[in-house]
Amino acid sequence: MSILIDKNTRVMTQGMTGKVGQFHTINCKAYANGASCFVAGVNPKKAGELFEGIPVYESVLAAKAATGATVSVIYVPPSGAAAAIDEAVEADLDLVICITEGIPVHDMLRTRYKMQGKRTLLIGPNCPGLITPDEIKIGIMPGHIHRKGRIGVVSRSGTLTYEAVGQLTALGLGQSSCVGIGGDPINGLKHLDVMKLFNEDPQTDAVVMVGEIGGSDEEECARWIRDNMKKPVVGFIAGITAPPGKRMGHAGAIISGGQGGAEDKLVVMEECGIHITRNPAEMGRTMQKVLKS
Repeated sequence: MSILIDKNTRVMTQGMTGKVGQFHTINCKAYANGASCFVAGVNPKKAGELFEGIPVYESVLAAKAATGATVSVIYVPPSGAAAAIDEAVEADLDLVICITEGIPVHDMLRTRYKMQGKRTLLIGPNCPGLITPDEIKIGIMPGHIHRKGRIGVVSRSGTLTYEAVGQLTALGLGQSSCVGIGGDPINGLKHLDVMKLFNEDPQTDAVVMVGEIGGSDEEECARWIRDNMKKPVVGFIAGITAPPGKRMGHAGAIISGGQGGAEDKLVVMEECGIHITRNPAEMGRTMQKVLKS
């Protein structure tokens, strides 16, 4: 089992013919079942062409109709990325993963407003994507560090997603699915949304949750975990000074109004029964200790 995507998922790439889209589409296609999962690209100026054997269509709707793709990954430049999300939502896709960094906040505000009442789920923007190890990866994460297993990972930080996964794999703890939700202030799925999916997934035994300074999403998720979660959770907040002298946290993670600090979040998480660590090098070992106990 997995959450959100598996070997049967069919994916289109919006922005596939650009430099970044080409690079990551090739890597995703080469991972596990990617050759059968990545079935379409979208570029109205290059409709009818092929890239690495993948046909390019003029629109999301045309790609969906021709190939049955229900998931889109977006590498469109910032100025057009929100419009690309809008197009995917209007085509009634199941899931949209927006990798693009630097989308103007006012563009995302309009997009989130347009998404109200729609069934399409959004991950990102400014995220590494998601992966179900040994089945499919959609995004920019290094596939070789992942190992199939029973630990879920959800993170606002791209690099700390890789760090958590690398530690788990080194300890022999594989992952069921790993979801990088991104650190932008206006985005799609939150920690809470992904945690609910992991809680209901019979093949996920425990979850690593990586948050960041800014906002209150982690505290909201922690309180839900306290009242509803049936599985152990290990937590870390990027933004604490660790290692000494090095500030860690997403560029978009802003503390405002005296709220959203790393210690504030960690206190709430610990009070809610999450097994926290203040050292990012200890996420894997903390999970190992939790599972042994």
